[in-house]
Amino acid sequence: MNRRQLLKGAALSTGAAAIGALSVPTAASAAPAGFPNYQYLGVPFNKSALRYNPTNELIFPCIRGVYDKITGGLGRYYLYYAPHEKPGGICLAYGNSLSGPFTEYPANPIVSNTWSPYYSVSHVSSPHVLWSASNKKFYLYFHGENTTTRMAWSTDGVHYTYFGVVLSTAMVPGTTETSYARVFEHTVTGLGNTYVMLFMGVTGGTRKIFWGWSADAKSWQFDPTPLVTPGPDGQVDISGAHLLKRNGTAYVVYHGNGGDQFITEVGNAFDREVHLGVFHPALTGAPDNGRAAAPSFGTDGGVDYMFYEAGPRLSATIAVARAV
Repeated sequence: MNRRQLLKGAALSTGAAAIGALSVPTAASAAPAGFPNYQYLGVPFNKSALRYNPTNELIFPCIRGVYDKITGGLGRYYLYYAPHEKPGGICLAYGNSLSGPFTEYPANPIVSNTWSPYYSVSHVSSPHVLWSASNKKFYLYFHGENTTTRMAWSTDGVHYTYFGVVLSTAMVPGTTETSYARVFEHTVTGLGNTYVMLFMGVTGGTRKIFWGWSADAKSWQFDPTPLVTPGPDGQVDISGAHLLKRNGTAYVVYHGNGGDQFITEVGNAFDREVHLGVFHPALTGAPDNGRAAAPSFGTDGGVDYMFYEAGPRLSATIAVARAV
C-alpha cells in the first residue's frame, strides 16, 4: 500500500520535538526554510590517534546528550560513529561540550561484525541512537550487511543487548539495499505510530530516501514508494537522511552524490516532496574536500551544532559545524 497517497492531505498532531528531531531557533543568516547556516568548527578527535580505526574512513556520526538521561555517564555527550567497509564496528566517543574535545571509548568497538549467536557479517556500520523515554533505554540502529538494519538496546548507552532485525530488503519490495537508517519520534495521524524511520533504499540501481513507522520503535511498517528522490536536486544518489522540524512542518536533510547537503519538505504527514535546494554546501578544502554527508544535530548552551561525515569515500572523517 502506498501510504503517501493514502495520507495525502491528512493532518498531524504536532506535540514536542523529540531527541534527534531538532527544533532550530531563528538565525539572522538563513538556509532554506529559515534554518541557520552552519560553519565548520573543527574535528571532535584526532582520527590518526584513535586506538580502533581499521579502515581510516569514519562515517555516520550520531550525537546524543546523556547528562539528563543517565547518572555516572562518561561525559555529557556521546558521539557514535563507525568505520566504513570491512570489518566496520560501532564506536563511541564522549565529551562534555559539543565543541569538543571528545575522547575515544577505550573498548571500541562497542558492537562488532560478529555477535554470537545472532549474526556474523562482513561489516557493521551507520549507528543511530534513539532515547526511549518511556522505558529509559537507548535503542541503537545499525546495518550489516547493507541489506539489513538491526537494533540493540542499552540502559547506559555503552553496553548493548541485541534485539534483532528491524529492516531488510525483504520488507520493502523492489529494494536491493536498505541501510543508513535514523529513527525519530514523530506521530502521523492515522498510522497509530510514535516513531518514524528514514533510510536509504536502492531501487533500479539508484539511492533514494524511504520511510517507515512504528508504535514501539521495534516492529515496523514501510512505504514501498520513495519519500525523497534525487532527480529534482540534480543528483543521481541521495543518502544519510535526518528529520528536522520548523515552521509547523517537517523536513528531511540528506546528502547527494555531488557532495552537498539538500533539504526537502515532506510535511507533517510525510505526504509531500518539495525540494528546497542546498541546505549546507561542502567545503572545497579540508576536511570536506567537496563532500559533507550524514548530518546529526544537537544543541549545547543554546547553540546549535551539526556533526557530519567529511571527505570523500575511503578517507572520510567526522567533523563539527556550528550555527552562525
